[in-house]
Amino acid sequence: MVQLAALTRDLPGTGGRIRVTPEDFRVEEIPLYPLCGEGEFVYFQILKRKLSTFEVARRVARALGMHENQVSYAGLKDARAVTTQWLCVQGVPEQAVRELDVGARIGEVRRHGNRLKIGHLRGNRFRIVVREACEDARERAAPILEQLVTRGVPNYFGAQRFGVRLTSHLCGEAMLRKDYPAFLDHLLGGPSPREFDQDLCRARELYDQGRHGQAFEAMPMRYRAEKKALGALLRFKDPERAFFAVPKRMRRMFGSSYQSSLFNGLLEERVDRIDRLEPGDLAYLHRNGAVFEVTDPEPEQPRCRSLEISPSGPMYGTRTDLAGGAPGERERAVLAATGLQPEDFDTGTGVSLRGARRPLRVPLKEVALEPGADASSYVVRFVLPSGSFATSVLAELLKA
Repeated sequence: MVQLAALTRDLPGTGGRIRVTPEDFRVEEIPLYPLCGEGEFVYFQILKRKLSTFEVARRVARALGMHENQVSYAGLKDARAVTTQWLCVQGVPEQAVRELDVGARIGEVRRHGNRLKIGHLRGNRFRIVVREACEDARERAAPILEQLVTRGVPNYFGAQRFGVRLTSHLCGEAMLRKDYPAFLDHLLGGPSPREFDQDLCRARELYDQGRHGQAFEAMPMRYRAEKKALGALLRFKDPERAFFAVPKRMRRMFGSSYQSSLFNGLLEERVDRIDRLEPGDLAYLHRNGAVFEVTDPEPEQPRCRSLEISPSGPMYGTRTDLAGGAPGERERAVLAATGLQPEDFDTGTGVSLRGARRPLRVPLKEVALEPGADASSYVVRFVLPSGSFATSVLAELLKA
């Protein structure tokens, strides 16, 4: 999940560290459309630091006296960062939104005629500081960035898609298989050195030992999904009932994480060829997200070289179109190896993953490389489209 094959692996990386401080990683959403200023939905911009999107949404909901599902957003933003993004609520006075005290600064507040939904986002603008890099870091970074601009960035899902312990996809797989004991084991057990919360690690240890009552008492309240699942397991002695205690939004996230793990595997196998079409490919048109089958790659290859179109891969689901030719054979082989069928992605538990096609690469724009505060650091700026991860760029740069 972490060290996937790089497109530029023949070029030496800069090494270094990211996120030494939250201010080292800044993200600003680029909205999909302008807000009209009228309508029943109130959009508001928040500037947050060391807070997840989930946590801010919960705080907003609590402050406004609504369910957290009534607070919508276009995408999830990192907690270990300084991020600017838009949230949306319905039927609330603008002044009440302006006066929110949720640990994040409220910026612009405007009305609009429709709800903000996942994916209603043109892209994200990043400013990232890399510290403790090698002496010639900028000289190494320049040709890497040049190649990424020319060939595109491998559209891997970043490690944050899989949770701090890199186990979210395992929860998703267990959910699709309706293996609820395994789901709970992945959600509640398995303490990891990647988690720095000692109370949480202690609760996980107690769960693994079968001491569920003590695990419930030890589980910090801020881990609401885990706390609810443990409480339901104690109350009903039924793993399925405990599974349903986990909020549907989080269950959907686990399913998406499993889809992402399968996509990453397919992309890694083809990373050296992400800018070349093959017969049978379903090509992705970056301008509008349309997909079409490529029977003869030769006449379409110039559009691929210019990053107008790209090969795509499947986010497996109930209605995912699979490619033809050799690409389709690889896609079907991956699904067959899981033992799952497309209909299994409808869990029958309120979470149905329809699937989609995702480009194997994305364009890198507005690139700038700047000196840092000292000789061992540098600053990189760039824009990526919605749904792609800055960590894919950083993995190419740092090679670590």
